Amino acid sequence: MKDPVDERGVGDEERRKAAEASDPNGLIGSKLKALYRALEQEPVPDLFIDLLQKLDEAESLSHPEDKVRSKP
Repeated sequence: MKDPVDERGVGDEERRKAAEASDPNGLIGSKLKALYRALEQEPVPDLFIDLLQKLDEAESLSHPEDKVRSKP
């Protein structure tokens, strides 16, 4: 079974450099970077966006005077 992180951007060159480096954690670091890059490319779920919008609405309703003060 293939490692899903390997398919997300850690190339053979990066693995080779990490293995040759004196830092024993180099390969782990390169895999974590690849995983982070893959996560950055994933879209934000609609449920999360809806929750953020509800939070913004709740905050604006609970502090309407903040909007008045922040206007120039």
